[in-house]
Amino acid sequence: METVDCVVIGAGVVGLAVARALALAGREVIVLEAAEGIGTETSSRNSEVIHAGIYYPKGSLMAATCVEGRRMLYAYCAEHGVPHRNCGKLIVATNAAESDLLLSIKGRAEANGVEGMRLLSAAEAVAMEPNLQCTAALLSPATGIVDSHSYMLALQGDAEAQGAMLAFHSPVNSGRVTDDGIEIEVGGTEPMALRCRVVVNSAGLHAPAIAQKIAGMPSGRIPTAYYAKGNYFTLAGRSPFSRLIYPVPVPGGLGVHITVDLGDQAKFGPDVEWIPSIDYNVDPHRANKFYAAVRRYWPGLKDGALQPGYAGIRPKIVPQGAPAQDFTIQGPAEHGVPGLINLFGIESPGLTASLALAERVRAIAGP
Repeated sequence: METVDCVVIGAGVVGLAVARALALAGREVIVLEAAEGIGTETSSRNSEVIHAGIYYPKGSLMAATCVEGRRMLYAYCAEHGVPHRNCGKLIVATNAAESDLLLSIKGRAEANGVEGMRLLSAAEAVAMEPNLQCTAALLSPATGIVDSHSYMLALQGDAEAQGAMLAFHSPVNSGRVTDDGIEIEVGGTEPMALRCRVVVNSAGLHAPAIAQKIAGMPSGRIPTAYYAKGNYFTLAGRSPFSRLIYPVPVPGGLGVHITVDLGDQAKFGPDVEWIPSIDYNVDPHRANKFYAAVRRYWPGLKDGALQPGYAGIRPKIVPQGAPAQDFTIQGPAEHGVPGLINLFGIESPGLTASLALAERVRAIAGP
């Protein structure tokens, strides 16, 4: 059995950021990924937004790592030539009740340390985005967009430059806690057994299932996985907006918003569709609800303009209707297993928070 210092399970954006942080700290790192490449699930099926840190409860891990991670991410992208744009976003109200909510959203954002939030009148918002219809808006100048795949490639490159190794087609079949560390049985075309000093479970949608496979991990500390699918629709032609346009948030998500990508194409979504198992198909009929939602703030959306795009799945650890979850970084202090760090419920803003989450994992992993 081969002995290795650190194993990271999952080569999504957070797993890669963790591998990079550990490798930069001088640790020996192997990344195990069941798929054929990096970021094939949640990390490549999202809005590619650099979130400011607006919506999350003050004091939550989401709030802290989003604000910290966003600052780190902008600097990282600039230093590594990762395509990104600090385009800003408008949160738009379409009636008096929503206009009243904007002030509380601004207050929450400022409590989290988000810079530059500004309330706008309808006239000020429309002057910025002439295709918009609203009663008021909230400007977030810190929000942006990023090429998530280029970012993940940069993280991979950094990690490998420091000696980290990535093993693809390498699913974790089982594990067990021993007196000498954690033993992992890896399947795939080249099965292997690894004895690890540190194991970081960053398997995203599959993190609870991976934790269940490790004999000696207390089952009562493993959350249940729930899946909240987000469907996206795309718009042919150039985007009618230069900034991201978000409605006032809805339960379970941030509402059907318009995101602009780095090629000036617009995509709409995600919505919230609770599903029993992983399924990335987009039902074209869901566009009907998109038209109604989007026309509240962009009445110029034409019939037939939306095409099914793609879907992502939020790795939830609370069921539909439950209070919003927070990120969970669960180390030995929480579950009692030396060397095991579980990352549960890393949904949005996980991409934005990735570098900050990685620093917290590195600290828990110790010297």
